[in-house]
Amino acid sequence: MFGHEKKSRSPDSSLGNEEQRQYATNYYDPDIAHPNAEYDDDLLVECPPHTTQRKLVAKIDFRVIPVLSILYLLAFLDRTNIANASIFGLQKELGLKNTQYNNALTIFFIPYIVFEIPSNILLKKLKPHVWLSACMFLFGVVTICQGLVQNYSGLLATRFFLGVAETGMFPGSFYLIGMWYKRSEAQRRYSFFFGSTSLAGAFGGLLASAIGKMNNLRGYQGWRWIFILEGVLTAVVAIIFFFIIPEFPENAKWLSPEERTYIQRRLRKDQGRSAAERAIGVRDIVNVFKDFKIFVGGFMYFGLIVPAYGYAFFAPAIIQTYGYSPIGTQLHSVPPWAASFTCAMIVAYFSDKLKHRFMFTLIPIALAIAGFGILITVHTNHHLEYAALFLVSMGTYSAMPVIVCWFTMNLGGHHRRAVGTAWQIGFGNIGGIIATYAFLPKDKPKFYHTGYSICIGFICLSAASCFVYAGSVLWQNRSRDKAPRDLGLTEYEKTEKGDMSPDYRYLL
Repeated sequence: MFGHEKKSRSPDSSLGNEEQRQYATNYYDPDIAHPNAEYDDDLLVECPPHTTQRKLVAKIDFRVIPVLSILYLLAFLDRTNIANASIFGLQKELGLKNTQYNNALTIFFIPYIVFEIPSNILLKKLKPHVWLSACMFLFGVVTICQGLVQNYSGLLATRFFLGVAETGMFPGSFYLIGMWYKRSEAQRRYSFFFGSTSLAGAFGGLLASAIGKMNNLRGYQGWRWIFILEGVLTAVVAIIFFFIIPEFPENAKWLSPEERTYIQRRLRKDQGRSAAERAIGVRDIVNVFKDFKIFVGGFMYFGLIVPAYGYAFFAPAIIQTYGYSPIGTQLHSVPPWAASFTCAMIVAYFSDKLKHRFMFTLIPIALAIAGFGILITVHTNHHLEYAALFLVSMGTYSAMPVIVCWFTMNLGGHHRRAVGTAWQIGFGNIGGIIATYAFLPKDKPKFYHTGYSICIGFICLSAASCFVYAGSVLWQNRSRDKAPRDLGLTEYEKTEKGDMSPDYRYLL
C-alpha cells in the first residue's frame, strides 16, 4: 500500500561478535537521526522464515490503516458537516443571530480538549476495538440528534456531547498507529490516516450537494437530512468496526506468535521497550511534563489548528462570497480538499524516503502562508482567490500530519506516547476555539481580513515552534553522542525513561 523496502539481512551478516553483543544491549536505534540508515539492516532483527518483512508490513498496512482512516473520516465529517448545513439554512431555521453559530462551533472543543488524556488511558485499559467503536457509535447517534434540534439550546447541547464522544478518535488512532510502525516508516501511514480529513471535506461537499436536494422531504429541510443520514452511516459502521478495529501488536490475534514477536522486537530496537504490561499512573503523567519538548510539541500543533479549523468550518462561507449557489458552493469546496490529500501523500513519501521531518513541516507551512497572503490582498479576481484556497488547504493539511508524526514517534514507550500524544492533540485543539471566532459574520463584507490575519499569525507560531523543537532534538542527540554510553542503567530503568534514556536518538 505504501511501498516497502527490502527484507532485512541476518544479524550476523556484517558485525563481529563483540559488536553484536554491544548492539544487543541497546534497545534503541542510535542512527535513527541519520538518513543513510537501511530499512531494518541497522536494527538486526530477523524476520520469521515463513514470511518476509515486506509481506508482513503490507499485512499490517491493510489491517490497521484503512480501518482507522475510515473511522476518522466519519468523525471529521460529523464534526464539520455543520458548515455544509449552514449553507442549506441551518442558521435561518434555528434563528441564530450574531455569534450564536460561532458559539455552537466553540462548545464542541471544550470536552474535546479536556478529555484527551483520560481517553488515551481508557483506550489502553479497555482495548482499542471496544473504546474506539463505542465512541464512534455515540457520536453517530449525537449527529442524528443534531438533525432533530429545534432551537439554539438544542444545537449547543448536541455539539457539546459530540465533543465528548469524539475526544478519543484522533489521539487514540495516532497512538495506536504509532505502536505498530518504526519511526522512519510511519509518516506515509500517518499522512494517509490524516488525509482522511481531506477526504471527509471532499466527500462532505459532494454528499451535501446531493442531500441538499432532499429539501422538505417528510417536512425536513435539507440541512437536517445532512446530519441524519451521515449520523446513521457512522452508527452502522461503528457496529461493524467493533469486530475489526485492530489491537496493539502484543494482542493482535490476526498475527501468528512468531509474527507478533518479530513486530515487537523491531519496534523495541527502534523505539525502546514499550512497558505495555504496566498501567499508566499519575506519576507517569507527571514525568512526561517534566520534558520541555512536550510543551513545544503542543505549540507546533496549536499553531496549525487555527487555520485548519478556520478552513474546515468556513471554507463554504468563503466560497459562497464568490457568487456561487448553495449547490455550486458545495461542489466547489471539493477540489481544494482533494488537492490537499494528494499534496500530503507526496510530502509524506519524500519525508519517509529521506527519514527527515523538519524541512517537510516548513515547506507546506510556506504554501499556507502564501495562500492566506493572496486572500488578504486580492479581492477582485475570484479565480485567483479560489486558487489561493488550494494553497491554504494543501499547506495546512500537509504540515499537520508531519508535525504530529514527528512528535509522536519521538516519544518512547506506551506511557510517554499515550500521554504525550493526547497532550499535543488536546492542547492544540484549543486553537479550534480561536478558529471559530476568527471568521465572524460582521467581517464578511470586509473579505474576512481579520480571520486571514489571525491564521497567518498562528501559522508563524507553528513554524517558530518547529525551529525550537528541531534545535532541541538535535542538541540532545549530539549531547548523548558525546556522553558515556554505559551509565549503569538497567533495562527496566531504560524502559521507564522511554525517549529520555541516554541510548535513545531522536528523528530530526
